[in-house]
Amino acid sequence: MRKVSKIKNLREEKGKEIAGHEGQIKRISDNEYQVHSQSKEFTVYSIRKTATGRTCSCPDHQTWGVRCKHVFAIQFSQRLKEELRENITIKPVEINRCLFCHSEDVVKTGIRRNKEYAIQRFKCHACGRTFSVNIGFEHMKHNPKAITIAMQLYFSGESLRNTMRALKLMGTQVSHQTVYNWITKYTELMQRYLDNIIPQVGDVWRTDELFIKVKGNLTHLFSMMDDQTRYWISSMVADHKGVSDVRPMYQEAKEATGKRPSVLISDGAPNFHTAFNKEFYSNKKDSKHISHIHFKGDRNNNKMERMNGETRDREKIMRGLKTKASPILTGYQLYHNYIRPHEALKGKTPSEVAGITVKGTDKFMTLIQNASVN
Repeated sequence: MRKVSKIKNLREEKGKEIAGHEGQIKRISDNEYQVHSQSKEFTVYSIRKTATGRTCSCPDHQTWGVRCKHVFAIQFSQRLKEELRENITIKPVEINRCLFCHSEDVVKTGIRRNKEYAIQRFKCHACGRTFSVNIGFEHMKHNPKAITIAMQLYFSGESLRNTMRALKLMGTQVSHQTVYNWITKYTELMQRYLDNIIPQVGDVWRTDELFIKVKGNLTHLFSMMDDQTRYWISSMVADHKGVSDVRPMYQEAKEATGKRPSVLISDGAPNFHTAFNKEFYSNKKDSKHISHIHFKGDRNNNKMERMNGETRDREKIMRGLKTKASPILTGYQLYHNYIRPHEALKGKTPSEVAGITVKGTDKFMTLIQNASVN
């Protein structure tokens, strides 16, 4: 028994050593990894997750059926990534300083009301002055809550006019154009803020395209998504499917995440592979493009098709886009990543799984306030 335990401990130690070396482990999918052999230079072992546990193609596991060092390496690697993940929490903004003397000795002192809504007033005990703050909604005529509700309704699937009618029931009289102006203004504000926060995405990305209408003409929306977190990384609109240059989308993805994928999954369109070779390929043999999709097994593009379905549902209600650079696409990408919980992620948003948590009952309000302050 001592000998068996000693051999197991040795495998664990070797597994830790493998996990600690960059480039030794490659994630293919949720259920499949590849580990480079330590003794044979060009040999790679495949580790798969089954109903009874992980299996490895190495001789040690195949002959003896034991948990080999490669399986231990996968386990240690996953633990290491969780420990190193830098979680970012975006909290609702609280007023704790005087606008004039910057003292923290401030208290709430009544309400300042206007025609549409009320704003909390504060008093500073240090300088004796009172002030009110409407972070992110300065000089806005309408209730900030109505603005965030309008954004929630619209990106949840309502049209501009249905959103306008819902606000009317709440006592807010606006036109559908005003709702669109709100969405444009605050989408741009939030996006500028979120562009400075890097999500902790995985090493396997997916890309695909779908038909959308722009001014009544059929065009293509190209998108890129992280396989592990379902975080929508980047997108672009182009006129043609297989010949349009999609490198700008790949460049945007690298800039947004600070990395490139080890595996990219797409359909067989040649422009995906051309862009991969120019933007993601590495001669270190740690990058791979899978362009032939297997519909049985782990290498299908169903996750990407599901996200495309979300976009299609939204685009049907809009009846197409007005311009290729429409803020609606940027807004929906933001909604997908930071606001909308996903069943496949156990009720979490992609940003939460990627290490970015937005707090507060009104997440749009939290993002707008933080974007304004920062």
